Amino acid sequence: MTDNLRAVPASASSIRLSRVVDALDANFYGNVHGGSIMRPVDEAGGVVASRHSGGRAGTAVVDELQFLVPVHVGDIVTCDARVNWTGRTSCEIGVRVTAQPWDQVDQARRHVASAYLVFVAIDEFERPREIPQVMPENDDDRRRFREAEIRRGTRLARRDENNSALEGRHR
Repeated sequence: MTDNLRAVPASASSIRLSRVVDALDANFYGNVHGGSIMRPVDEAGGVVASRHSGGRAGTAVVDELQFLVPVHVGDIVTCDARVNWTGRTSCEIGVRVTAQPWDQVDQARRHVASAYLVFVAIDEFERPREIPQVMPENDDDRRRFREAEIRRGTRLARRDENNSALEGRHR
């Protein structure tokens, strides 16, 4: 890491994005399409990655996206996104998605999905560039960092396994 890149607290780039989902987001069953949830997840993750890295960042991997319960037309969908882990040029962003009926303030938000995405910081020539390290601020941040390192190891092992299998097919 270069000298001018200082560690950045995890909270510094965290964001919350919300929107009301409508009939254009509905599937044939009257619930919201998974893709209509995936887009704000990627947008929230991208904003956090760009804020943390101080510039452009592109989605490299959607490592995991788990849908837990349906989202309904008229729900306010909220994405809370935060940096979990940083490498030299990439970072993992965790996104928690909740939903609440737009007209029922007394109803608690439902946890509807969780996602982990990896972004790579890119320069003006679309080449990877170095980013600041994330500075975990509390026990939850430290847990998220450790879990992200485990996911990274799994991703790299899966990539190596896939590359070996592809090389075997092209001989």
